[in-house]
Amino acid sequence: MSSIFLLLQRVHDLVHDLPMKLNYSKPKIYTGGVDIHQWSKLTKKEQKEALSKFWYVYYSYRNPKTGKLVRQTNIKGGANQYKDKKSRYYVLKMLKEGLEIVLQDGFSPYDKNVSLEEYIKQKLDKKPSTKTKNNIVKETVFVNNSTEQKEIILSIEDALALVLKTKKKILNQNSYPKFKSRVNRFNNWLLENGFVLQDCITTVTKKDVIKYLNSVLERTSPRNRNNARVDISSFYQVLVDNDFIQDNFIKKINVLKAIPERNKTYKPSQLSKILEYLKSEDPILDLFVKFISYNTLRPIEVCRLKIGDLDLLDNKLYVRAKNKPVKVKIIPDIMAKELTGLKKKNSELLLFTPNEIGGTWETDESNRRDYFTKRFKKVKDHFGLGKDYGLYSFRHTYITKMYRELAENLTPNEAKSKLMIITGHATMSALDKYLRDIDAILPEDYSNLLE
Repeated sequence: MSSIFLLLQRVHDLVHDLPMKLNYSKPKIYTGGVDIHQWSKLTKKEQKEALSKFWYVYYSYRNPKTGKLVRQTNIKGGANQYKDKKSRYYVLKMLKEGLEIVLQDGFSPYDKNVSLEEYIKQKLDKKPSTKTKNNIVKETVFVNNSTEQKEIILSIEDALALVLKTKKKILNQNSYPKFKSRVNRFNNWLLENGFVLQDCITTVTKKDVIKYLNSVLERTSPRNRNNARVDISSFYQVLVDNDFIQDNFIKKINVLKAIPERNKTYKPSQLSKILEYLKSEDPILDLFVKFISYNTLRPIEVCRLKIGDLDLLDNKLYVRAKNKPVKVKIIPDIMAKELTGLKKKNSELLLFTPNEIGGTWETDESNRRDYFTKRFKKVKDHFGLGKDYGLYSFRHTYITKMYRELAENLTPNEAKSKLMIITGHATMSALDKYLRDIDAILPEDYSNLLE
């Protein structure tokens, strides 16, 4: 990077009173002979031709002898090493704004005693600043009772490396790959849209992120767009927490309304046929489904289970849930009698593997969950069930069944209080919302209201 660029960029951020000078023309940027504001309307050929030329900042200064404005030497500042419009224009814009401040402050190219670079260095030594611009963080370092201003400019490439390294330590093995995938897709979009890895992360604006989120929405769904927003916001929050930027502007981007996708509950006739089929055709998947049904576990939670997580003497089940490290559930008698053969198994073995109950399987829990989802699809295909049904449908079905059994002899609040202990919902309102979402709560016949 050119030293004149770094100096003028620092000058651009200085805050001080500037005397008016009329001995120069306002600096301008030459962008290859095209209007930079019409860039998106240019053809690829026109853009390529413009980028093939040198871009620079130019200005005129009044000759003290003739009194006429004279064009001065162009300032490129290393901008032309970049082969894309956005990076090149960003560098030149900083040069232009910094140069204008220097000219306002009194610099004259006709002063033979000091060059532009020397003039800038003198001013910076005299006037350190603590102001930040464009979300670039500056730190003040104290040396020998004096202060020296130091900028911390983080590139897109370094920001990505920092955030992924940080998140890998924080997120679990299921969440981190999803976060990394979404952030990498955002990074790839930036590169495809004129950014380069060496650009300062602060060159990415709120408008750029909105454009990306709109592209996700057009390509997929509101839900995926909102998920992308959450992870990009998390990305920027790491930079805020590490004092590289001042504000997480992603939080100011709106969340779209997205209709949640839920598996349907099975009808009684469907359920009996599926359970009969699983018992005779796929005993491993049959037991997998029973853990979802009887213990109201999510498929990913079943995939985490090891033999040692089952206390078959006290009929307790220890499982890592998504909302807390470990939760304890009872193993109902209807389930316990099918697990007696596991007492002699090694406690470190996974409970479920493709070919046996209690074995080894060298893959992560997400892949294990996906495997059993695909394995159950064969059952769905056998019964002609569509995408609205899945392994989650068993959880919804059995929670609905238990609630309606409880509600026959208890008030709604009493029924939900007992059910909440079984399902593991943290609050009554969370359980209430869940029951409404799966249509577990239905009114009694209201024909008398229609007569």
